[in-house]
Amino acid sequence: MMVLDQSRRDVIESPRHLVVMGGPGSGKTTVALLKAEAFLGRLDLTEYQQVLFLSFARATVARVAEQAGKMLPKLEQARLEVNTYHGFTWNLLRSHGYLLRNGRPLSLLPPPEAAARLSTLSEEQIALEKIRLLEEEGLLHFDLFASNAAMLLERSQSLQRIYGNSYPLIILDEFQDTNEDEWRFIRALTRHSQVLALADPEQRIYEFRGASASRIQEFEQAYRPASFSFGMENHRSTGTDIVQFGNDLLAGVNRGRAYTHVSVTPYAPRKGMLHRAFKFAILTAIARLNRYGRDWSLAILVPSKSFMAEVSAYLSSDADNLPRLSHEVAFDQEAAALSATAIAALLEGGANAELITERLLRNLCAHLRGRKGEKAPSKAHLELVLALEQLFGGQALRRAPHKRVLAAAQLIAVQRLELQLTGDPQVDWVAARQFLDSSTEQVFKQIGIDGRYVRLLGKGSLLRSRLSEMWRSAEGYSGAEKLVRDALIQDHFQAVTRDWKGLHLMTMHKSKGKEFTEVILYEGVMKGRFLPTEATPDRVRQARLAMRVAVTRAMKKATILTPTGRNRCPLI
Repeated sequence: MMVLDQSRRDVIESPRHLVVMGGPGSGKTTVALLKAEAFLGRLDLTEYQQVLFLSFARATVARVAEQAGKMLPKLEQARLEVNTYHGFTWNLLRSHGYLLRNGRPLSLLPPPEAAARLSTLSEEQIALEKIRLLEEEGLLHFDLFASNAAMLLERSQSLQRIYGNSYPLIILDEFQDTNEDEWRFIRALTRHSQVLALADPEQRIYEFRGASASRIQEFEQAYRPASFSFGMENHRSTGTDIVQFGNDLLAGVNRGRAYTHVSVTPYAPRKGMLHRAFKFAILTAIARLNRYGRDWSLAILVPSKSFMAEVSAYLSSDADNLPRLSHEVAFDQEAAALSATAIAALLEGGANAELITERLLRNLCAHLRGRKGEKAPSKAHLELVLALEQLFGGQALRRAPHKRVLAAAQLIAVQRLELQLTGDPQVDWVAARQFLDSSTEQVFKQIGIDGRYVRLLGKGSLLRSRLSEMWRSAEGYSGAEKLVRDALIQDHFQAVTRDWKGLHLMTMHKSKGKEFTEVILYEGVMKGRFLPTEATPDRVRQARLAMRVAVTRAMKKATILTPTGRNRCPLI
């Protein structure tokens, strides 16, 4: 139980704008929730007024909502809105965005579709295309949420007053990570509200998306707040030196020092068995955790997405005579979402093989264009996409590899026509996916592989029940593709409270806002390095920040695996 010292009581009771700074686990969120409770209990608010708590990650939003459920009375819980910046701005734009477009509505451009549209463009072309899509097609890219929400509020004093009256207290979590558009939106949103900004300047790991080192100073200049610091107090990993190690790592004074419950473990990679020591470390950690029960979580945190894919494949194999390890992977959603759309279209089927073939090939093009996010597809894949798009326009395929893809699609279409559906969405989904898995063409196999990371059809899920309703009404899945698209959009905004049990794999950046019993930070020999060779001073600083965030996700123990010898990470 946190002891409320005078500074914390001042935060809770102050009627002024506030900025509270503190390290990981210092109690910023807890005090913010206590302030929300006191604020709601003290003022004579109408039933429509709420306290708004905004953060970046859905995982953080879910964790805060869960914490509020344990701390606050039910009446106060109902009047606390916890949301992501994206989720809140989209609700604002969905309700009032027509004011920016002369009465014409806005539609969301989902990230997978955006990736498919933008992946072959240059950085300058991408920026222009996002604006064109909004102005000409009414499709709003995620990157334009904050700027358009700010513009909407800046143009309407009525909306400013409405939102100020609706949310008389607004809490801004992870404030140090706001970019210029988000900061502009915050200033427009909070003109008539009390503001509490929560920040940790040493967790600013999103400079690549516009987070500024001067943001907290800009807040102080704009709001003249009362300022509080909780320092490096630690309520997450008490009894350990985890936070101290993270702070020393940031300051560059960690090398040669011993820390309780922090282990820096150099490993010697063996030829042909590069990851063997890594899997041994995981097995050792699991055995240690199992001694204290089954209610544990272990996160494997790696520096990059490409290295994460390699690590996931290794964990799923029994290479090196070590057991396969079941784990969840926090991949970006583009590949899984585009594959889910393709599988849903295949599940939906069509009147004849020709229609199914064309639909499958169109979804293949979207998957190839967008599965890497806004990173361009390979030259071979881009050539295939262009050839297939010419095929849709009536031109014949010329190259043998492209003709093989067409033949494989035609075979899958025939197999789908012959499929006897069961009416069980899970069984029928897997059956449709297996046509892709068993294809002779790797591009279709990849859709099946990416589709294995879709988590929308679990028992009791809304999508599963909707697909079941489809079957009961028509003994088929007509409309399944649209249903899955809608479910993916809803899932993107939904902050589902989840229990982080078991083994999880993600990038260090993706771990922000989460907590695990233990974490293992792992870097490879040549790929997946914490710090690239010949790194600039700014890159070194960013690596230290990212590693500090990753290490301090641990509640009980943090392990860092780095190669021995000249490949050892110079930061540790």
